[in-house]
Amino acid sequence: MSDLEPNQPEAEVDSEDRFPKYPSSSSLEPINISALAQYAYCPRRCALILLEQDWNDNEYTLRGTRAHETVDVPEGLTREGVQVERALPLWSERLGLIGKGDVVEFVDNIPYPVEYKVGNRWAKLSDEVQLCAQAMCLEEMFGVPVPEGALFYKTTQRRRVIDLTPELRAETLMIIRAVRQLMSQDKLPAPVADNRCPNCSLLNSCMPEVPQALQKLLTLGLEGDT
Repeated sequence: MSDLEPNQPEAEVDSEDRFPKYPSSSSLEPINISALAQYAYCPRRCALILLEQDWNDNEYTLRGTRAHETVDVPEGLTREGVQVERALPLWSERLGLIGKGDVVEFVDNIPYPVEYKVGNRWAKLSDEVQLCAQAMCLEEMFGVPVPEGALFYKTTQRRRVIDLTPELRAETLMIIRAVRQLMSQDKLPAPVADNRCPNCSLLNSCMPEVPQALQKLLTLGLEGDT
């Protein structure tokens, strides 16, 4: 795959109704693939979104939305012998996942997921888990192995190829199980209260400093009683 993202498609191909759909008979409540990325970043943030339907935008979420605007229109393209599908619906009945692939390239009928991100090319578990989950969906949908994919960064206009290793797949499966367990409870996980918090759009809802402040007051009160 080319490191540079081509700017112009060569020809359009109608992709409507050409791909398998999520089975209506599935017994698992589907989890959106994006929830896995949220959990990998911060379990409490994921819970606020899933359990309390809490969402606020900030500079970073708006930049992410804009990054997807150019790829969020379903269509089929062909360029340089590679079939390119944008906004492709993804699913896995086995894992109970649904979502949408920003870009999926098909080379010799083998799907290659490309997830669009803002910022610079640097390792981020949440992004890699999201990409891995997309690949696992594609493997079930098309019955072929998907050994790698790529993260495309709008800022640098470059890709970072991600090997979908057994370790990354195991981490992704663990997060799927954790999110499913999270959906079955009504208690929010404890806040992380670290350097992730200042850039989080749900900072005001999460109030990560409150539990620590309460614990400090409780500790001071106990010390005062002795």
